[in-house]
Amino acid sequence: MENVGIAIPTYNGRQQLPNLLPYLRKTYPQLPILVVDSSSKDGTAQYARECGVKVEIIPQSDFNHGLTREFARKKLGTNIVVMMTQDAIPACDDLIQRLVKPILSGQAAVSYARQLPHLKAGFFESFPRDFSYSEKSYLRGIEDLKTYGSLTYFCSDSCAAWLNSALDAVGGFDSVLLGEDSVATARLLQKGFKIAYVAEALVRHSHAFSLLQEFKRYFDAGYERNRFRSLLFTEAGDEKQGSRYAATLFKRLITRNPAAIPYGFLHIASKYAGYLLGKNSRIVPQKFWKFLSSQPYYWSSKHFQKSSTK
Repeated sequence: MENVGIAIPTYNGRQQLPNLLPYLRKTYPQLPILVVDSSSKDGTAQYARECGVKVEIIPQSDFNHGLTREFARKKLGTNIVVMMTQDAIPACDDLIQRLVKPILSGQAAVSYARQLPHLKAGFFESFPRDFSYSEKSYLRGIEDLKTYGSLTYFCSDSCAAWLNSALDAVGGFDSVLLGEDSVATARLLQKGFKIAYVAEALVRHSHAFSLLQEFKRYFDAGYERNRFRSLLFTEAGDEKQGSRYAATLFKRLITRNPAAIPYGFLHIASKYAGYLLGKNSRIVPQKFWKFLSSQPYYWSSKHFQKSSTK
């Protein structure tokens, strides 16, 4: 497995990285690993160095989901770059080999892993992973838009591999508040490349978000989906996928945990309200956006100033 590098953006990840870096360093001692740390205050950078990986430190205000990863992939300079997050826990012995196989075989330009919920995850933490990540691997191309709709462009940089020459061909990762993986995937597919979902490459990665956190994350998602609407929206937009998510969630609650149905309505409402407000953020004074967003620092950053003038 030659010319593969691993990039991991971090922020205050000292408690999470012991689940990731020792595994990567022991299992793949030959692979370059780069941690790009957003000026953590808990010793994240020091711990990463102690694990024998290279560390670059940036100001937190300079972090950008797209441009920080763009910096990392260029700094690594490998043919393939595996993007991971600090809270992704490998759940198979040959994670990277499985993940990059479709790229090495020439089938795809990007591939992403199957995400399992954490072992003690509750229903609302587990369901998004169960819904979005099936047990069967498959390839998707631009010709699959009618079948998958907006899901065609779905990808997650919590554990995904990218062919750098293909990223170069579409201009790399964009400056984004959220969703750099879907934007890059859409550009690749529209250029004729394919994306592979690798169900055999397993990581544990899930979040127990509060309703307010869900609202804020979906505000960010709605904002960026609207900004890239000409690229990401299909004829049905995101609504078809959202309706299927809600229907499946309630069907499962009815059979497994009917007492949680009221919370299920709040769960769906918080996501949908955040998404709609983000998608229609122009109706809200810009000074309030930072209070609605999961990344309040973004709205005063140089990245937002540049993106808002385009």
